[in-house]
Formats: sequence, C-alpha cells, structure tokens
Amino acid sequence: MNVGLYTGAMSSPSARGNLRTYLGIAPGVGKTYVMLRDGRSARRAGLDVVVAYWERHGRPATVAQVGDLEVLATRRAPYRGTSFQELDVRTVLGRRPRLALVDELAHANVPGGPHEKRWEDVEDLLEHGIDVYTTLNVANIESLRYLVAEITAVPAAEPVPDKFVRSGEVNLVDLEPGALRRRLAQGLVFPKETADAALSHYFRFANLAALQELAQLWLDDSVADPAAAFVAAHGLSPARRCMVVVVGVAGEPGDEWLIRFASHLAALSDASLQAVHVRADDNLAKAPQACLDTDRRLVQELGGTLLEIKAGDVASGLVHQARESGASQLVLGSRHRSRMSRRFGRTTVASVLRSAGDLPVQVVNVGRAT
Repeated sequence: MNVGLYTGAMSSPSARGNLRTYLGIAPGVGKTYVMLRDGRSARRAGLDVVVAYWERHGRPATVAQVGDLEVLATRRAPYRGTSFQELDVRTVLGRRPRLALVDELAHANVPGGPHEKRWEDVEDLLEHGIDVYTTLNVANIESLRYLVAEITAVPAAEPVPDKFVRSGEVNLVDLEPGALRRRLAQGLVFPKETADAALSHYFRFANLAALQELAQLWLDDSVADPAAAFVAAHGLSPARRCMVVVVGVAGEPGDEWLIRFASHLAALSDASLQAVHVRADDNLAKAPQACLDTDRRLVQELGGTLLEIKAGDVASGLVHQARESGASQLVLGSRHRSRMSRRFGRTTVASVLRSAGDLPVQVVNVGRAT
C-alpha cells in the first residue's frame, strides 16, 4: 500500500482549514485505516485531533487505529421509522479541534440536517478554520463517476465535485488490484459469504486495474480531461460510454410520475437515472423545499441522484447539465401553459427543444401547472 506524504502546513486558527482526502480505487484499500493512523500521528505531534465521523465496517485492524483518539458523538437522524447516525457539524464546531477526521466524504445526508451532502458539512468545518482528513473512492469523483459506472457495470455513485476535492491535498491509497482481491478472498473487506460475488463483479482484476489507472490520470496535473484520456487510450467510442437518462424536475406535484417514467426508461436501456432541478441565479421563484426533498427521496429509492444547479434560465441549465452528464436522453414534463406563452415560445420545453441540437429530448404531458 502506497500513500502520498503530507507536505502542506496546518492552518492558523483564523484561516480556512486545510483539506486532505485519502483517495482509493475501491472499498477495502485501507483509506479509513490510513486516515485514522495519520490522525493518531498528528495527535502524538501535539495537535488537537478528534474523530468526527467514521464508518464501522467491522474490520478489526481499522477499529484498532482509533486507539486513544477522542470520538465525538454523531447526530441521530430518524427517517422512515429507522434511525441513522450522521456527522454532527454543530458538535464539531462547538468542540473546535485543530483537526477533524471525517470518513466517507461521498454521502447524502438524511433530510433534516444543515446540509444535503457530507462534503458540504466538511466545507462548513473548513470555513470555520478546522482542518479535515476525509476518505473518498474514485467512483465518487463527479467527472469520473459515469465512466466508472461503465467500467464496473454498476449505477453511477454519489458525486463529490472535482473542484472541492482538488481544493486540498489528495493522497492516493494505492493498493495493487491483486492484493485487494486477496484481501477480499480472506474476508477482510466484506463477509466471506459475499466475497465470491464481489470478486466476480465489481472487484474483477480488470476493473480494479482500470480504476487504478483512472485515479492516476486524475491526479496527473498535466492531463486536462482524465476521462477522455482514458477513453482515448483504450479505444472506447462514445457509444460505449455509460448511458444516463436525465429528467428535469420542477418541485411540483407532477414530478413523481415524471421521475418514475424516466426511471422506467433508464431501466429499459440499463442506464443511470439523474434528476436535475434548475434554480435561477437570483434565487427568486424557488420551488418548495419539501417538494424537492420528496423528489430526492424518490430518486434515491429508484437508484438515481438528484442535482440542484443554478443557471440563468431553466432551459439552458437543463441542456448544459444533460450534456455534462453525457445523457442519452433528456426527459421533460410538459405542463399546460397559456396560449400566448406557447405562441411566443417562452415555455421551458420550447426553449430546450430549440437549444438541444442532437441531444434526444422526450416530452411527457404531466398535466396543468400550478
């Protein structure tokens, strides 16, 4: 296992905190282990270190690395009759350590917390001058997630923006594919009864080797577009890229039917599902947050993700995001508008159709807009 050396200085109490991300090619390479180990080293060097959140995977060697580190209480988040444990940002800010260890950066929080995503929680800590060590898999890097989905034949993973990860130091926890497969076979990553299935699917040697190469390309500052470089190097054509169905949601009652329709299309073509809600740059005319939360829960239940983006207008935002995601189809809901609006082409649907070019757009009637 190779891990990059830390060369950055710790932040001063009044400055923005420093971010260090332990990047792995897949679960089981030892990201959490190394993060905790380095946290203990920082504590021995005299820094005030806490474990703000860590995933208890039941791996004895990882548990042992917690050692005498202070572990902060998590936030209890009830959801649909089940209780989940989330990073408690308020507790960390109240404790004000110099360094907080936060596992699993790519995590969508249960509704009800201060932020929708854990990386936004971490951003909050950094803004308050707290340094953060965290963990991430290559599959969760936003610009790589759809290519990883194609390589591994699994749905695209929860995204973390490239810009956020690159805002700090990134250490590749580099375990050779063969070593990781041996670790799986020994039951050191998942229970032994599931190891054979994992080894024959996501953790195939060819998959892991490809993910390792992709991680190294992403870390190479001289490579402008790592995903494109990988595709070109391996002779992949755009037609072989992972298919994505993007559906525009408005935060209105008709969204549920539209999301389910798009999910059905995605399932028919073995594509990933991505819902997109566009907010105007001026933040006026915002959709009710409760409706968007309902949309997000449904999309996640169907195996997809929901992105909220800002744009000058809804149509351009949808088309731009669909192209960024490599969408095979963009699905829109047509809500009844006035005759005058249709005449002058001011509906979102009309604007999308004018600007979509060769992007396939499917328009579905979902009833009258309110």
